[in-house]
Amino acid sequence: MDWIRLTKSGKDLAGLKGRLIEVTEDELAKHNKKEDCWICIRGLVYNVTPYMEYHPGGEDELMKAAGTDGTDLFDQVHRWVNYESMLKECLVGRMALKPIAVPKGMLPEKKLLAASAKDLTPSYDWFQTDGMVTIVIYTKQKDMNAELVIVDCQDKRLRGEIIVNDYSYVLEVDLYHAVEEDFFINIAEKVGKVEIILKKKDNVHWKMLGQPLESHNTFIKRKNRGLFYRKCKLVSKTEVTHDTKLFCFMLPKTTRFQVPTGQHVYLKQIIAGTEVVKPYTPLLPFLLLDFKEPSCHDSANIYLMIKIYSCGLFTQALDHLQIGDCISISNPEGNFKKSQVQALEDLFLLAAGTGFTPMVKLLNFALSEVSSLRTAKLIFFNKTEDDILWRNQLEQLALKDERFEVQFVLSEPARDWVGKQGRISSSLLSGFLKRSRKDSKVLICICGPTPFTEQGVQCLKDLGYSQEEMHAFTA
Repeated sequence: MDWIRLTKSGKDLAGLKGRLIEVTEDELAKHNKKEDCWICIRGLVYNVTPYMEYHPGGEDELMKAAGTDGTDLFDQVHRWVNYESMLKECLVGRMALKPIAVPKGMLPEKKLLAASAKDLTPSYDWFQTDGMVTIVIYTKQKDMNAELVIVDCQDKRLRGEIIVNDYSYVLEVDLYHAVEEDFFINIAEKVGKVEIILKKKDNVHWKMLGQPLESHNTFIKRKNRGLFYRKCKLVSKTEVTHDTKLFCFMLPKTTRFQVPTGQHVYLKQIIAGTEVVKPYTPLLPFLLLDFKEPSCHDSANIYLMIKIYSCGLFTQALDHLQIGDCISISNPEGNFKKSQVQALEDLFLLAAGTGFTPMVKLLNFALSEVSSLRTAKLIFFNKTEDDILWRNQLEQLALKDERFEVQFVLSEPARDWVGKQGRISSSLLSGFLKRSRKDSKVLICICGPTPFTEQGVQCLKDLGYSQEEMHAFTA
């Protein structure tokens, strides 16, 4: 809030008296000190000197990108942050384009890449009947499924996104005529064909599918694709602990998507005139205890377990939402892949506080789908007993399924606590992380506050686990 007030004060934060300039690499490099720091993000240069003391990650993190292009670093840490809104008063200008020298007879690298990737690029076609319009997307992928298909169709605007590994194909048009809210998606998984079937509002002949929009028929890396949001309605809010609640948001009828295991979404609110965005990992409404019955997938709702901070601007605004109020929720994102769990024998989950949320779906998937699994162990770190999320459900699951074990570790226990206590450390973990057999295939997942995750990853490395045997959930 202090930073927002400063940006609205009228002070010249960019230091150029309202001018915008073109910045060369040499000029950018000169501004690499705490008292004079410029950073480039996606071709735009910002004077972040006045922002130094307000940056939640501290000055040192900002200084890693001082005088350079910080786009990659920014994307690694928090690409979800709306920097354009946060730093608009600090805008210096655009980076000057560098001329590229291309040897005679050679194509630029980008064109070479495009040519080699051409055969893998999805394509689409469409046809109509009196009452229907069918769009067919040929993904050229054999293992296409509902988690890789995201469709929004509202007010004549159709947007379909297909996830292909680290890439994203988008079809986006302003439809020729209006359609009904209800639509259907058919997926031929083995051949990778996706059909989006729309119902015409009027039985008229369409001369064209519609007017292409900016992102239409593009196939680019997911990290370069801007986040897409839709308004979702709050349908319930229930207490989990003294400071944590389970929110249930309903997707609009005009949206179809499923959140894959290990992925997160972004929530967006306008607070004090500024767009604020935060990542959260959707989970199941409760822990499943019986894996013999097929789980009923609730694709109409998104469940989020969120800790409400007394001084937290974003979570306080969330907590004040009334049933029926709406909030913007993005497409799913994340780099966790289910293939990391396939053929797994031992799964260890290290969670602190609401870092427990990505573990819920992961645990459910591993216990129900991974036939090779021998053990699944959750080591759950909290301050006090009252902070433990879903304790009863976790203990019931441990009684019900002999493969699952949960261990609670408290950093500030009451005198009568008989369980483990302390903080994450190599010595504490070494007693927990026992393979079911020598050289068994193992995966260790970790999630929690950044210091917890960083410390945990270092402990695992010290204990001799390889990079391939660990996954840290970060947004």
